[in-house]
Amino acid sequence: MGDQEKNRPKNEMGVCAAMLLTAVLVMSGCASDLPRIWKTPGTSVSAAVPWVPPPEAVPESTHKTAPMTLPEDILKSGRSLSLLDIVDIALRNNPETAAAWAQSRSAAAAYGSQKGEYYPQVGATAGTGYLHGYTDNGKTAYNQRNSLAALELNWLLFDFGGREASLDEVREALIAADWSHNAVIQRVILEVEKAYYGYITAKVLIDAQQATYKEAETNLAAARDRHHAGVATIADVLQAKTALAQAKLTLDRLQGQMHTTRGALATAMGLAANTPYDIGIPAGEIPLKETLEKVDAYLAQAEKQRPDLAAARAQARKAGAHVRKVEAGAYPSINGTASWGNTYYGTTALYKDNYSGALQLSVPIFTGFSQRHNLARARADEEATRARLSSLAQQVVLEVWTSYYNLKTAEQCVRTSEDLIQSATESYQVALGRYKAGVGSILDLLSAQSALESARAQRAQANADWFVSLAQLAHDTGTLNISSSGTLEMVPITMEKVKKP
Repeated sequence: MGDQEKNRPKNEMGVCAAMLLTAVLVMSGCASDLPRIWKTPGTSVSAAVPWVPPPEAVPESTHKTAPMTLPEDILKSGRSLSLLDIVDIALRNNPETAAAWAQSRSAAAAYGSQKGEYYPQVGATAGTGYLHGYTDNGKTAYNQRNSLAALELNWLLFDFGGREASLDEVREALIAADWSHNAVIQRVILEVEKAYYGYITAKVLIDAQQATYKEAETNLAAARDRHHAGVATIADVLQAKTALAQAKLTLDRLQGQMHTTRGALATAMGLAANTPYDIGIPAGEIPLKETLEKVDAYLAQAEKQRPDLAAARAQARKAGAHVRKVEAGAYPSINGTASWGNTYYGTTALYKDNYSGALQLSVPIFTGFSQRHNLARARADEEATRARLSSLAQQVVLEVWTSYYNLKTAEQCVRTSEDLIQSATESYQVALGRYKAGVGSILDLLSAQSALESARAQRAQANADWFVSLAQLAHDTGTLNISSSGTLEMVPITMEKVKKP
């Protein structure tokens, strides 16, 4: 009985240990390998099941701020808007231009920071301490309180060109960022112009189709008159009605396309697609009398003024400066250091001056072969950058070549479309007169009407292609900017009364 009483605590401890081990094993088996986010599984349970985010991970609505719209001064004044105004609105609202500008300012700040290496680095230190100890084998106790205040100076005096190379590297990075900002501006201008001419073309096509619809109504009236007079069959009336229905169907589709291009232009301006605005169709003829220079002149212009090409050149120079910076890291550097301060012992009345000065020569002897690999990496990066520069230069030549001949083709298409619209109009008038006189057939009349409808559409598209081709050539030569007197000033547009889409 005594042994049982003695063994009871041991048995109870064994039971508790077994229960604890069992609990740990159960918890280990139930534990998941996936981490949890706010008590929610970090991923879905399988590839076929979508992840359900916790409420904390759902982003708040971004529509708290007022939507961007046209400037109030422009809406209230009701003055005419030029394409230049539209481009200006786009440049102010477009997030790409804002991001590129921010990157340029960041690079400028980095350049200013790097220039600080030419100046001595001065810092101040201060501290206080208290010490309680014993001497004389623990028989004598002492207390000591010290305070320190000092100025420290560190100045890099010479490093075999490493500091100059670092400054060159960040300066070229700044130049590249500025050129990239200019490239973004030109790209935004081009996209706005394309959207603008797309919207204008859609409206012109609607006007042309409305004219076609009225002509189809005239044809139907003529067919009915001839049918009532007994000189035409019901087949003429049905064919005319079919042509009228087709014209209406085409008109409905064009009106839908107009709203689409209208939203695209608003988006290009950095506005919401449902922004209530409208733009009138520009008047005036296309200035085709301006003669193009030879393509070599545009190629030379692009080589000088393409911002993306200039940015790539700056990137190549930046890579070269980085190589020089890494090469300088293999050589010694000389630093000058100095410090001056006071140490206070217990009270401010008891203190001593401390000062020092030194020249430090740092020589990298062994860096675990990192210097050699860093230099190889820098040189390879420079080669890659220069290869991308060469590729971009070839691409620029191709773009200028293509846009130049696209513009020449568009110019010829504009002239041809004018001749086509004139001949198609005369053909339709003759066919209509012959049909009303009873000497022409309904098929001849509908065929002439269809040819006139096609001619109108081709003229509208040819005009739009000419403007877009001219803008594309200006962009590819690097001369498309908001202050240029090129295509931006050619076509004034008017602001119509604001109405909802």
